[in-house]
Amino acid sequence: MSETVFRQMREKDVARVAQIEKICFITPWSYNSLLGELSNDVAYYVVAVDGDEVCGYAGMWVMFDEAHMTNIAVDPEHRKQGIARKMILHLMKTAMDKGAERMTLEVRENNHNAQRLYASLDFAYAGTRKHYYSDTGENALILWNDCIIETYERNINKDA
Repeated sequence: MSETVFRQMREKDVARVAQIEKICFITPWSYNSLLGELSNDVAYYVVAVDGDEVCGYAGMWVMFDEAHMTNIAVDPEHRKQGIARKMILHLMKTAMDKGAERMTLEVRENNHNAQRLYASLDFAYAGTRKHYYSDTGENALILWNDCIIETYERNINKDA
C-alpha cells in the first residue's frame, strides 16, 4: 500500500469524486455541482490520493472567520485508515490560512461513526435542523468547533 497524499481537488479529479459521491450517499452531489465548486470563490476541496487513485475528498466554504464543511466521503475500500480525519485536519489548516477561526458542519442524526470522528476533533452539538435531509427526512445535527487552531495543533503531530 502506498502513502496517501492530500492535495487540492483539480478538474481531472471531479469524475472520481462524483463516483465516490454515488457510492457513499443516497442523494449524491452531481458531477456539475462538484465541478462548479472549483470556480466558487469561497469553496475549497481536498482529495486523498492513494497511489494514483482518488480515494476520498472533503469540501468546505470559508466566509469571514468561519468555515462550513459541506461534504466528506471516503471510498469504502479505504475506510478505517484515518483518511477522513486527516482530510478534516487539512481543511482546518486551509481554513486558518484563509482567516477562519471556527468550523461548522451538519451530520445525519443516525450517523454515529461520523459523530464520533467529529467529537474527537472537538466538534460540539449546537442544534438540530429538523427534516434536513430530503432523501430520508432525517434530522441533521449542527456541530461547531469554535477554535480550530487548538484542535489542529493538538492533532497534527500525532496524525503526521
